[in-house]
Parts: sequence; structure tokens; C-alpha cells
Amino acid sequence: MAAQRSTRRARLREATLAEIREAARRLLTTRGPAAVTINAVAREIGMSGPALYHYFSSHDELVAAVTADFFRELTAAMKNARDARADATAGERLLATCRAMRGWAVAHPAEFGWIFAGAVPSSQSARLHPDTPRNRAAEDFGMVFLGQLEDLWAAAPFPVPAPGDLDPSVRAQLSAYAGARGHDLPPEALHVAMTCWIRLWGLLCMEVLNQLDFVYSDVAPVYEETLRGLAGMLGLEYTPPPGKPA
Repeated sequence: MAAQRSTRRARLREATLAEIREAARRLLTTRGPAAVTINAVAREIGMSGPALYHYFSSHDELVAAVTADFFRELTAAMKNARDARADATAGERLLATCRAMRGWAVAHPAEFGWIFAGAVPSSQSARLHPDTPRNRAAEDFGMVFLGQLEDLWAAAPFPVPAPGDLDPSVRAQLSAYAGARGHDLPPEALHVAMTCWIRLWGLLCMEVLNQLDFVYSDVAPVYEETLRGLAGMLGLEYTPPPGKPA
């Protein structure tokens, strides 16, 4: 009987935690990030502010939990797109992954802005606190893209700069990152991977944060141009999205 009560309490606690995170998301999407306070979230679910501290010890802890939820949702969208093309070429799977990332971000601009208003955990943070839900979720997200590039490199290395062409500081930083995260890519290949990511991610951030509205009302073709360029850098064949001409 005691075990049943404990299990029931655990279920109720998990349900309340989920309700709190859902309330925070609702406030975020309807009123903006400044509205997501402990007291506001508590009011949303009919709870007092002090009572909510029994579930999240601080505003920062609540933010981290909601951020982890968003990372997981974005990661799932990317993985689902990748895995749905299991019989396709590596290039087609990577392009599908990148398109799914944009699809989620454009459909969830408030959540996307919430995730990336702050810094993604640094190598030091991830190493010192690897088991926090936010850090685990952020690492899983990053590996959806980088993991595919590691697989590409293992199967058929893509073009990279000559060893002497990398700035010594860049080489040292890439080596430190690879060592901290346990990645197998050599510095030259990791430099190409990061160059691809910066181009793709930079464009996506500018789009979702409305930094390109002064010139573009439709960024999708620009995103596709960027994907075409990335495919070329990685020695992959570019294939347009379904229903679009090559």
C-alpha cells in the first residue's frame, strides 16, 4: 500500500511539473518571455508562488526545464525527418534534417527565441555539468547535425583545408572542443562542419528573429540556396525539397 501511495504521489508530481511547464510555454507564446515569472506561472495553474517553489527551486530552474523541453521537441522533429529517409542518400537525410530544423523554428518563433536568447552550454559547462536536463538536451540537439557529418567523414571524407591553412588559434580551439566533447573529426573537418553550421544557423536566426524582413518576405529560397552551398562544401549532391524543381 505504501508503494502504491508513493507511485501515485510521483505520478501527481510529474503531472504538476508538466502543467507548470505548459503554463510557462503558454505565457511565453502569448505574452512574451518577460511574462514568464514564478508568480505568473503559478497564477496560470491556480497555485501560489511559494507553492510552486516546491516543484522548481528558482526561476532559473524553471527556465532550464522549459528550455530542455523545447530542445527535445526540436531534436525530435529533426530526428524524425532524418529517420523517415532511412533509405535515402546521406546527403538527402542531412538536407531533410536541416529543413525540419527550419520548419520547427519558423512554426515556433517564441520557443526558438527562448532557447537561443541565452548561450548554448559551453564545452566547460557541458563537461562540469553534463547531466543537467538542459545540457543533455542541448547536446542531443547539436549532435543531430554534427553526428551526421561525423558519419559522412567516416564513410567518405569531404574536402577540408590543408593542415597549414588553419589559423593556429582556430586549430587549438577546435581541438579543445573535440577533446572536451569526445568528437572524432580532425580539426580541419570540424572547421568545415562549423562553417556549415554557422552559415545555416546564422541565416535561420536572422529569419526567425525578423532581421531580414527589410528585404525578404520569403526566406525559404534563400535557405535552400544555403543548403545547396553546404552540400557542395561537403561533396554531396543537392536535392530540392519534395515538389520543388531541381
